[in-house]
Amino acid sequence: MDLNKENIKKMRGLIVFTIVVLIGVYRYEVVLDLASFVTGVFAPLIAGCAIAFILSVPMAKFEKLFANNKTGKANPYATPLRLILSILLLTAILVLVIGVVLPEVASTVYSLANTLPTQIEAVILDVQTKLSQYPELAENLAEMNISMSEINMNWESILKSIASIMQTAATSFLNSSIGIIGNVVSGFVTFFVGFAFACYILLQKKNLARQGRKLCFAYLSETKANRVLYICSLTYQTFANFLAGQCLEAVILGALFFISMTIFGLPYALLIGVLIAFTALIPIFGAFIGCIVGAFLILTVNPMQALIFIGWFLILQQLEGNLIYPKVVGGSVGLPSIWVLAAVTVGGGLFGIMGMLVFIPLVSVLYALLREQVALRLEEKQITESSLE
Repeated sequence: MDLNKENIKKMRGLIVFTIVVLIGVYRYEVVLDLASFVTGVFAPLIAGCAIAFILSVPMAKFEKLFANNKTGKANPYATPLRLILSILLLTAILVLVIGVVLPEVASTVYSLANTLPTQIEAVILDVQTKLSQYPELAENLAEMNISMSEINMNWESILKSIASIMQTAATSFLNSSIGIIGNVVSGFVTFFVGFAFACYILLQKKNLARQGRKLCFAYLSETKANRVLYICSLTYQTFANFLAGQCLEAVILGALFFISMTIFGLPYALLIGVLIAFTALIPIFGAFIGCIVGAFLILTVNPMQALIFIGWFLILQQLEGNLIYPKVVGGSVGLPSIWVLAAVTVGGGLFGIMGMLVFIPLVSVLYALLREQVALRLEEKQITESSLE
């Protein structure tokens, strides 16, 4: 190997990278604490980037509305108007959903409050009826109750223990309440700072993009700079398509449940349809959360209808998992169905719900880049796809 300046520079970088990796492996606790600290510091900015990305999807749909003015020049008010329309659109969707869900939730809670006491009394009467059929069991329970009452107890010690437990619980509740209030306030501050940061990003989107391109071409070769910009563009487009596809899939599934439950005469059709649409935003497994809650709500009205709902859910879930989701979401990100399922499984296992949401578009980007590299290498080796079949 020729030890020229270029090779020495590469070896130095490889050695430094290896040392950093070894330090990170042996002192991973410090690395995790540092990552947690940095994430906490930059949380408003990270939230702002996420909000800006979400708002950029509807903004792109409004782009043609304010593209140019009558003179053919760029409309200076196009970007602010598109941003305002996007914010109003998302706000209207949230208000509409909340306006639908909250009255249904209030009605459900009121109905449960009225029906549960009656159902509990019915269960107690049923238990008493069963006990009357087995007098020996009732006598044994009565004798056990008498023997328990005859046991001598140190009531003073018991009262002191109860007082100590209540004092500890009150202190813990106060501390947890203060912590919860602090987290809520911190969450609101993070959201509003992030929202303001997102507005600045979207209003200065062209300038930021131009500055990013300048940095790439200033510090990288032209080939590498074009490659970095291509990967960034591919990543953005993939994530945007995934977000749009995920929302469309959730709306389709929620509408199917609402229509079918209405036809079957099942209760809480609108509430469960909206709930399943929201939980379906979690890939593959999210709708099962809505199924559990929906089955419980229907169970309080009619157990047989709850069984019908669970059976119909399993049928629609098969339709959704094998047809709707791979076609809508997998097709939107250009990822085959098997890799969609693999991405959801691995992402959920590593990072929970957020991993499920992020890993599908991330794997799609890696899949597209790998597919390009494989095609290029096969072309260099003059190997065609037909020869591999």
